Amino acid sequence: MPNSTLYSTGRPAGRFTLRPMRHEDAAMVHRWVTQEYARFWGMQDNSIEQVAAFYHQLTAHNPHAALIGCCNDQPVFLMEFYKASEDDIGKFYAAQPGDYGMHLLIAPATHPVQQFSWQVFSTVIDFMFSLPEVKRVVVEPDERNTKIHRLNKRAGFCYQHTIDMGHKTAWLAFCQRENYQQALLKESLNMNDTHLLQAGTWLTGDTWAEANRLLIRKAIAEFAHEKIVTPAECAHGRYSLAVPGSETEYQFTASRLALDHWEIDAASLTKQENGHPLALDALQFITEFNEVIGIPQALLATYMEEISSTLCSSVFKLQKNNPDSRALVNADFQTVESSMTEGHPCFVANNGRIGFDARDYLAYAPEAATPVNLIWVAVHRRNAHFSSLSDLQYERLMREELGQSTVEQFNAQLTEKGLTHADYLFMPVHPWQWQNKLLTVFAADIANNDIVWLGVGDDQYQAQQSIRTFFNRSHPDKRYVKTALSVLNMGFMRGLSPYYMATTPAINEWLQDLVAGDEWLQRCDFRILREVAAVGYHNRHYEKAIKGDSAYKKMFAALWRDNPVAELKPGQRLMTMASFLHVDHHQKALLPALIADSGLAAERWVERYLSCYLSPLLHCFYQHDLVFMPHGENLILLLENNVPVSAYMKDIGEEIAVMNPDAVLPEKVQRLAVDVPENLKLLSVFTDVFDCIFRFISAILHQSATLPEEQFWQAVARCVKEYQQAHPHLASKFSRYDMFAPEFTRSCLNRLQLANNQQMINLSDPAENLKFAGTLVNPIARWR
Repeated sequence: MPNSTLYSTGRPAGRFTLRPMRHEDAAMVHRWVTQEYARFWGMQDNSIEQVAAFYHQLTAHNPHAALIGCCNDQPVFLMEFYKASEDDIGKFYAAQPGDYGMHLLIAPATHPVQQFSWQVFSTVIDFMFSLPEVKRVVVEPDERNTKIHRLNKRAGFCYQHTIDMGHKTAWLAFCQRENYQQALLKESLNMNDTHLLQAGTWLTGDTWAEANRLLIRKAIAEFAHEKIVTPAECAHGRYSLAVPGSETEYQFTASRLALDHWEIDAASLTKQENGHPLALDALQFITEFNEVIGIPQALLATYMEEISSTLCSSVFKLQKNNPDSRALVNADFQTVESSMTEGHPCFVANNGRIGFDARDYLAYAPEAATPVNLIWVAVHRRNAHFSSLSDLQYERLMREELGQSTVEQFNAQLTEKGLTHADYLFMPVHPWQWQNKLLTVFAADIANNDIVWLGVGDDQYQAQQSIRTFFNRSHPDKRYVKTALSVLNMGFMRGLSPYYMATTPAINEWLQDLVAGDEWLQRCDFRILREVAAVGYHNRHYEKAIKGDSAYKKMFAALWRDNPVAELKPGQRLMTMASFLHVDHHQKALLPALIADSGLAAERWVERYLSCYLSPLLHCFYQHDLVFMPHGENLILLLENNVPVSAYMKDIGEEIAVMNPDAVLPEKVQRLAVDVPENLKLLSVFTDVFDCIFRFISAILHQSATLPEEQFWQAVARCVKEYQQAHPHLASKFSRYDMFAPEFTRSCLNRLQLANNQQMINLSDPAENLKFAGTLVNPIARWR
């Protein structure tokens, strides 16, 4: 008989395969289905002939409706595979075209094999999701079948409600591909937890060496870009960087691109002392060059800890077995989000997370993507305040986020304590923040019942790249939640100010009205993710004692943000702009693969991208004196057939500014008005967009032979010109803030972090602490 294997995969127990059920399998299957443990299969009283007839009829028109699973060529399970819309289950819910179901029966064990049921179950789900037509798996297990419930939930199935199918009362449950991927990741983390935390063996070997190589490459490239170090050109694209006061040097091959960008070939990077090779060590690199880097002695140890933590994060991501760039082209939003490897493209120490221990890292780091259940507390209104959009009341928000039954349960808990629930607000808390800050810093408030523990929420969330923002995995169309997190990362303690929370929804409402009423922004389909509500809590003891700004004043606040998933239409997907800079563990970039899959020519694709990103930013600057923090993680792109069509801007309340101190703004919006020196205003485009985003996108497209960098920058110039030609009434502003100036000030982000890695800038005066190093040639100047 020819090989009829449909699927094959390896597991600890051996090689698992799937093949169509054959007529001669009927006697074997009969032995299985008539066992006592198989009572939920419903065939215990059937004869061999009845079993054979049933499966003959089942497979008559679809030979894959019944499959036999083998381990090391021995049959060990039976799988029934069906399309939901063509099965009885389709009568109990609105089946979608990509919904497929399965039934699973494992053969009686001849000898125990550890985790055998899970190995079988995961093989079945792997097979189903290997089929492109399968978008979601539906199951309807008997409500009494506790064993299969455990397996289903372990694989990421979301249980909805029970249904009466006549012959049984069943649970209706669904599993999307991303649910299963997250479940597998959690399995991997759980299995490796003890090994990772106690043995530390994951930090040795080739992966550790590779992480050091990649980080030193980035350090040389970005420090050279900022004129901190100056590599010497040798010949044929080779460069050397001498260690001050020694015979040691680094050598590498590099391309020099626009905006003084150094594209260094990682494989070419070596370190030598008098011609003898030395190991690449990122921490040693920092100490070797600190005399020229200039980190203050009091801050050097913290910066080195951030470098070390960034290395550990890199090792984890290199070993995590993320989907490669080709796979990410069609992956879902949150799989792409958890597969990012780099963090901020400019900062060298960009994954510090000072405050997380190794267990915290696995639990809360975005790349770990471990499901997180937020803690809920009640906070007394005398110390807390709720703010929201004008059409969103507190009670409605709680019902929509928690559910009415949970709201009633929380109210009952307060009543049982002798407290009046109307005096309190419900508030989500990051688990790390509760354990590490609130239980100690806010101990007096807890003792006085100003903060009351309610419990752990039912919904599971996934940390986003910004660490303290969470996406709801249990209900993907619910709002994002952002919490205070007193962890030091990339020059900031990631707290959340209760003072800012008081006005954040009003600022978002003002901005939404501005965007909705602006013809050009509507033409660009520019959108904002509104921060719709917030709760801020004031620790009166610390606030009275501390006069200036302090992390202790930003430890306890939360906000809710719009979720674009709720607006998706068929054929659309979401991806942060940071994804456009992603390079996988094979050093293959996602962006060229995305463009190739779109079917558009690269230049046309870039034009579409610029229309929904650069053009609205230009308009906000010139028409409204309005600037954002438009880096990769703050932008979510809406794509149709992998072509950008809209941009969602987020982080509104904390990171936007109106660069006109005399602007007439509503009272709750007035804090946005800032006084910025005239010569620095346009850096909001030149630095934040050109230098921090386009410099890397153009390099990726150029190095991959997708689009020469000259054509990329020419497309940028066309976008600027088209905007200016459409707005002749702004000609005086175009002249004053000249996008085609020959050069612009080189603003240096690493210099900022190196000078003060505790608090890089003052958000209320972002120009105050900027660091400069000469100028950069404007890559679009020649197309004036």
